[in-house]
Amino acid sequence: MARIWIIVTLFLAGLFPSQAMAQTASAPGARVAGPAADYRINAGDQLEIYVWGEERLQREVKVLPDGTIAFPLVGQIRAQGALPSEIEARISNGLKAQYRGEVPQVTVSVAAPSGMQFSVMGRVKSPGTFTPGRYVNVLEALSMAGGPNEFANLDNVLIIRKVGDQLDTFRVRIAPLFKSGADNSDVLRANIQRLQSGDTVIVP
Repeated sequence: MARIWIIVTLFLAGLFPSQAMAQTASAPGARVAGPAADYRINAGDQLEIYVWGEERLQREVKVLPDGTIAFPLVGQIRAQGALPSEIEARISNGLKAQYRGEVPQVTVSVAAPSGMQFSVMGRVKSPGTFTPGRYVNVLEALSMAGGPNEFANLDNVLIIRKVGDQLDTFRVRIAPLFKSGADNSDVLRANIQRLQSGDTVIVP
């Protein structure tokens, strides 16, 4: 079972290049691109901020435990829970008083999602809370939890995600991936989600 689990994990890493790219986020200076644009910022994340043509305003900042960042000429900005594009807009608005004309383009990227945290519960070998420092999908999350035990129901894995005051649920069906002859269609039907900070994965 352990050997099959490792093979499936490596197989999926090849099918999801965006996930493989996201893993480089923990490297110094690395940038997260593509699907990470919908990532909501967490306390502890490292952000890279550029104001085009303004070298003095280009810097890397860490989101403080209270969820804010400090930026020159703007002051404290609420970052936790926001999209990078929303932080760009907040900085642009804060800089308006400094320019007679149009504010230079502001770009915010997540250099390292160090504040990313999720939990895995149920029939896995090492349940717990994990802070990977990078983006992971649900299959990688189960691997970090030691993989499923022999009684796990892999056709009924549940992801619980808090969105505002609501709880959203996503069902993942990965049992077919462990059978001989699994192909791309099995991967698509599995609904392998990229996790967001605060997610709870339950393996019944």
